[in-house]
Amino acid sequence: MKFGAAITDAEGLRLTPEEKALFRKMNPFGFILFARNIDTADQVRALCDDFREAVGRDCPITVDQEGGRVQRLRAPLAREWLPPLDHAERAGEAAERAMYLRYRLIAHELRSYGIDSNCAPMLDIAREGTHAFLKNRCYGHAANHVARIGRAVAQGHLDGGVLPVMKHMPGHGRSTLDTHFDLPHVDLSLEELEQSDFAPFRALNDLPLGMTAHLVFEKIDAQPATISAKMIEVIRQNIGFDGLIMTDDISMKALSGSAAELSLKALQAGCDIILHCNGSFADRAEVLEAVGEMSDDAQRRAEHALAMRKTPAELDIEAAEAELSRLMNGQVYDG
Repeated sequence: MKFGAAITDAEGLRLTPEEKALFRKMNPFGFILFARNIDTADQVRALCDDFREAVGRDCPITVDQEGGRVQRLRAPLAREWLPPLDHAERAGEAAERAMYLRYRLIAHELRSYGIDSNCAPMLDIAREGTHAFLKNRCYGHAANHVARIGRAVAQGHLDGGVLPVMKHMPGHGRSTLDTHFDLPHVDLSLEELEQSDFAPFRALNDLPLGMTAHLVFEKIDAQPATISAKMIEVIRQNIGFDGLIMTDDISMKALSGSAAELSLKALQAGCDIILHCNGSFADRAEVLEAVGEMSDDAQRRAEHALAMRKTPAELDIEAAEAELSRLMNGQVYDG
């Protein structure tokens, strides 16, 4: 059976009968959790069970658990981390190992609740003008540095049995606007972008999943990357990524149009699956109906991604925390 070409969410702490029926019928590839879906440890596990029971398989369940400002699970369910940029900078020359340990511990937390994917690593390069919504979520200011840390972050996830989703392809760091509300434009040439923003993604093009950016790269195409066939070709050809391409949330205000219309445009442009978040039940149903099943190529990429979801390696939590604390001179957590 083919997967539905979407990742979607739920309204509350458990699935309603209507949600169960919709997901059973449409078989979305996976699901994503938000703060409204999280209360207690047992409740999160039960909700993950609800999702998997609805589609009748061990579907991936993802979340945004970067640490810092963007983390859906909070204390006491999860550690309260420093922002990623602060963490990497304080670790200095030990940044790769420190970030590996950070995300290995995050992966352990996620798996304990039934969550087996995370929207990280973030390979966007921080710059002076990068919008505040993004800047301290980055890993550094140089492409090679970001790529090295991104690799460590990805490996921490994979070793913990969690699928990493690298974002935001082909690069979001030049955004001076918040794409939740506005559409940023970048005016650099393809050649300039090849040497900078694209480089970390090219270095990690073997990862199983990647998320698009809602940015217009003016000298390549007038359409936002998520719905631009030219930009998806850049991701496939210039960056060399053959993994599963998922959109950033298709309902963000950077894009104009209904979620269903935008979903079809993204698929036509070459995205494999649609990420649709924070809509009404009617919106979810409309998007799932509109996108239908994955293409043959998307199904192949999805199955390859799922094959990389392994049983976690053993982890000595106390030893990992102690090593991380030494690398960070004790400045690991927020507060």
